[in-house]
Amino acid sequence: MADEIPDHERDPEGTSHLAPAAIAVADTDAEEEEASRGPLRAFFGLFLVPLLVVLVCVGVFVGFGWLAYDKQEVGDYLNDLRSGWKPRRAQAAYELAKVLIADPQALAGSPETREELRDLFTTAEDREIQRYLALVLGYTRDPAAVPLLTAALESETDSQSRIYLLWALGANGDAGSLPALTSALAEEDAGIRKTAAYALGELGDPSVIPRLEPLLGDGTADVRWNAALALARLGSDAAVPELERMVDRDLIARVPEITPAQQEDAMISAIRALAVLRGRASLATFERLAADDPSLKVRQAAIEARRAVAGED
Repeated sequence: MADEIPDHERDPEGTSHLAPAAIAVADTDAEEEEASRGPLRAFFGLFLVPLLVVLVCVGVFVGFGWLAYDKQEVGDYLNDLRSGWKPRRAQAAYELAKVLIADPQALAGSPETREELRDLFTTAEDREIQRYLALVLGYTRDPAAVPLLTAALESETDSQSRIYLLWALGANGDAGSLPALTSALAEEDAGIRKTAAYALGELGDPSVIPRLEPLLGDGTADVRWNAALALARLGSDAAVPELERMVDRDLIARVPEITPAQQEDAMISAIRALAVLRGRASLATFERLAADDPSLKVRQAAIEARRAVAGED
């Protein structure tokens, strides 16, 4: 169904663990489920916001002897980025992005490193390396990177690269990304539309709500879902009807090519969003899912949502 990207498992700021900031749908294999709280899952767990291709590529890449990278430090990755050997540079960029997802402040005290990363991004001739470096720039939350990412987005024609750039702009969190992200909502490519919707939810600016609402009528299911989840993160009740459809097992099963795992993850994300947006008004829904849904994970999410909104211990 989705052809490309991240289940962010970050704790939301100032809200319960059910807050929309944690909402995303994962498309992972059994091994990733076991490591669901690790940085790799956080980086590449999203089912809704694409890059499924990346999962395959990275899995192959890591599988051929790069496990030792887990023991390296940020400085080691930077040294490898300066290397002339493409596989080493690509892996270093990927690993550094993982580090920054886990700790966005990892490079906060090193302005010269941020500057070097910007230079590496603008001079990268290989698309794969540039994509990972885009994510690195995004997760450094470096405002100076926004014009570079935006310029690359405007000149880029490859859809997968554009998805990475949009994702990076959302991760950066700078308001300067708004024009590029809102413009991408009208793209013909569904992968780009859903990534832009997700990224706008990441920015947390309610002014984009009117731009996201039309996507609730999009012809592609996961574009609608991304828009609904982004709106939920922004506190908009406009997301509620789509979220309620997302917890309807019969309806969601009719989505073409959706897998059982994807159904499960979409439902869990919608449950969490409804808990924040509607609270006790969704108690009956949570009770039904907790009692009857065939998925243990969906039942558990419904139980947690019910407890949260009912004030149970």
